[in-house]
Amino acid sequence: MKVILKKAIEKLGEQGEVVTVKDGYARNYLIPLGMASRATEGLLVALENEKKQKSFKIERERKTARELAASISHVTLTVKAKAGEGGKLYGTVTNQMLADALKVKGFEIDRRNIEVEHVKSLGNHTAKVKLYNDVFAEVQVSVEAE
Repeated sequence: MKVILKKAIEKLGEQGEVVTVKDGYARNYLIPLGMASRATEGLLVALENEKKQKSFKIERERKTARELAASISHVTLTVKAKAGEGGKLYGTVTNQMLADALKVKGFEIDRRNIEVEHVKSLGNHTAKVKLYNDVFAEVQVSVEAE
């Protein structure tokens, strides 16, 4: 019997997947426990429509992230920090400092989506901003002494 899984089942499939199982397994276990429903023609059409809407939504979000990445990659952030002689910083440039600098430039980015290596000196550095699962942007960071 063909069933549509309502949730992921180990060794059987993921949610929304159409699988073929033994009739007894479907009638006595999967369907009564709400883990699957019988794959009727109407449910298969509804499942296809749901998959199309989900992929359309994902592609729209990815497109928005790519546009944002293109605009962010042209931005150079300037961060001021206390430094000693020789240009060595007393602290480090944090993700929060970069998120605040991006906010000043008009970009609302969560600090957890910004990756920056330990910046311990004055000068130009690069930070990586994650905008979507597979969309990243690089931002130039200029660290200046206060």
